[in-house]
This record gives sequence, C-alpha cells and structure tokens, in this order.
Amino acid sequence: MTEAPLNDTPATAQVTPLLKVTELQGWYAESHILHGINFEVGAGEVVTLLGRNGAGKTTTLKAVMGILAKRSGSVTFDGQETIKLPSRAIARLGIALCPEERAIFSSLSVEENLMLPPQVRPGGLTVEQIFELFPNIKERLASQGTKLSGGEQQMLAIGRILRTGAKLLLLDEPTEGLAPVIVQQIGRTIARLKDQGFTIVLVEQNFRFAASVADRHYVVEQGRVIDTIPNDQLDANTEKLHRYLGV
Repeated sequence: MTEAPLNDTPATAQVTPLLKVTELQGWYAESHILHGINFEVGAGEVVTLLGRNGAGKTTTLKAVMGILAKRSGSVTFDGQETIKLPSRAIARLGIALCPEERAIFSSLSVEENLMLPPQVRPGGLTVEQIFELFPNIKERLASQGTKLSGGEQQMLAIGRILRTGAKLLLLDEPTEGLAPVIVQQIGRTIARLKDQGFTIVLVEQNFRFAASVADRHYVVEQGRVIDTIPNDQLDANTEKLHRYLGV
C-alpha cells in the first residue's frame, strides 16, 4: 500500500486556521512596505515565506508580532483579531519571534539569556527539554552569550522562545550564515517541534532547507503574496520558483 502524503490536503482547507493574515499593510515611517499580504497557517503546520531580499518577508513577521509601528489590515490568531494589540499582548496569546539578528545579550551568560524571557502562558518547554534539543547550550551555560558560535547563538535564540509557552513560532532566517552540519541540526529541531504540535512560520533564503521542513511555501514579492506552492508540488514548479527567487 502506498502511504499517503503527510499533507495531502492543507490543514487550512480542513479547519479554521490558527493564523490568518488578510490584506496586511505595513510601513517603516513613510515607506510603504507591505501592500496587502494574505496567507493562512493551520495548527501544527510549517510554512515558509520565500522571496528575494527586500520583498517584505521579515516585515511581515514583525507586523504579525506587532512590533511594526504602523500596520493595518487583519491578523487573527486562534480566532482573535490582533491588529490593534501591542506586541506584549500578542506574545501573551502565544506568538513568539526569533529575529534574524538573534538578539543575544553580550552582558549576560548563556543561562541568563535563556531564562530572560518570561513564561507568558503554560505549555512551554522545560529547560531540560531545551537541553535535549540543543545539548551545546547545556555545555556552555556559564559562557558569555556572544562568545558562542553563530550556530550556538541560533540554538540559544530558538531555545529562549520555547520556554515562553508560545505555540506559534516566527523564525526569521534561522540558518543564515551557519555551517551545513548546524543547518541540518536546525532542520531536525524544526521537525521535532512540529511533531510536538508547534506551528511555525519560517522566513528562509536557503530554499533547499525550506523544502526539507515545510508543508507549504508562500512566495512574497513587492509586499504581496503572489503564489502558494505545496511542498509536494515543488518539482513541478522548479522553473517558476527559480524565476521568482532569481536563482
């Protein structure tokens, strides 16, 4: 018997999406960056936002998290509209952002960095569960946060948000500048988090990595989602993706 694909039908077609973004507009000062972003994410899915530099992918994550000063449209999370909420209230609902720059505090140890964010709701991973995912962190607890390698800093940044109780993780370029062996470890971690019920929106330039972890890909261009490609249809859309991404 042939086993059915893991996501033969997208979860968003079956149930109310955990995250629904509708006509999302966003600005930096007077610069209009997002021009009506639309996408959905079902509970337990991993989806990616793909696109060239400057397309609006990171800005989309910031707008969802509420840390973009000026935004409009609709962002609903677990059925609740969040577009008017401050970022602290959005975090308490169960959304967490891991930024591209990782935001590791140089004046704090690895342990202090890990324990810094408060637990905003139940369901977060314990410290021991985080150590199981990232053994390197446990070995470096007393080290200064910025003395870690780039890969270890990324593990710390992801581990830090897993303590908070968030069930939707926004990961911005988690493999940027990392060695292939660390990229593989991050991929395995994302797969394990998905198995544990986490929902993940991933901004990623490494298309091969994105294809290895995601259920679906949204292509972003000039502040809009211009195409949606299920992961099991990537081969049939390779030429189109190369054109979108300029690779």
